[in-house]
Amino acid sequence: MSSTPHDPFYSSPFGPFYRRHTPYMVQPEYRIYEMNKRLQSRTEDSDNLWWDAFATEFFEDDATLTLSFCLEDGPKRYTIGRTLIPRYFSTVFEGGVTDLYYILKHSKESYHNSSITVDCDQCAMVTQHGKPMFTKVCTEGRLILEFTFDDLMRIKTWHFTIRQYRELVPRSILAMHAQDPQVLDQLSKNITRMGLTNFTLNYLRLCVILEPMQELMSRHKTYNLSPRDCLKTCLFQKWQRMVAPPAEPTRQPTTKRRKRKNSTSSTSNSSAGTNANSAGSKKKTPAANLSLSSQGLGATPNCSLNPGRDGDLCHSTAVTPSGQFKEKH
Repeated sequence: MSSTPHDPFYSSPFGPFYRRHTPYMVQPEYRIYEMNKRLQSRTEDSDNLWWDAFATEFFEDDATLTLSFCLEDGPKRYTIGRTLIPRYFSTVFEGGVTDLYYILKHSKESYHNSSITVDCDQCAMVTQHGKPMFTKVCTEGRLILEFTFDDLMRIKTWHFTIRQYRELVPRSILAMHAQDPQVLDQLSKNITRMGLTNFTLNYLRLCVILEPMQELMSRHKTYNLSPRDCLKTCLFQKWQRMVAPPAEPTRQPTTKRRKRKNSTSSTSNSSAGTNANSAGSKKKTPAANLSLSSQGLGATPNCSLNPGRDGDLCHSTAVTPSGQFKEKH
């Protein structure tokens, strides 16, 4: 049976640039399915390099992970950057978890120019605990994911808001220790807080201190400076940014224009001004001069900001019958 262009495994004869996109380009939830499979492949020997490769595969370089929940002392909200995300997932397993996966139900997807947003109001984080006792914990809440719309399709923002959680103990374990009050009392106590282990909660509290120190760690790794020198350099650069005056916007150089001389006469209306200008021109005909004198335009006031000879601001200009202008002060 020959493959057709509608087959998801169809390979175009024109080369790899004409192949169809991978299936998870249409369904972003497939990336969560792949992440669950990658977490299941974790072993006890998985080191920091394995967790860094895991975070690189599923998270962008500038990704952020946010957890919101409410404890006994009030609501909490923790946000960590990309460099701290691998350690977050590893602390989940260090707290006695043997299996971790996410279930998304009735999620909504919205496509943008460069990203895809997945909003799941019925998300469940399921963890299987092997110690201190065999318990299955279902942490329910709302998960909002933002993926980059490219071939890698990695997570840019992860925001999980925890609403409730349930700890499930098998009946067989309860039946085995039915005659032991101390074990039953131990089984009745919660092993997590809002579905998170103490290892994870302590790490999130530590991230409040570690997150601002990422600049120091990066400088130490890049320039191989001592911690004290890194702190001095960062503080000095921050002080320079604080005391430096804000950059002024560049102004376009103004071109100086030559001022035109004011006309020696101004009129109170446009018609009289036109006649006066035409009378002041040397190339006008004698008929125009006669019309000015016949209309009785003897003197027209002209106000200027520059004082006259006697200090007055206003002076007048008289028009002689010969068409010449004579100023009166």
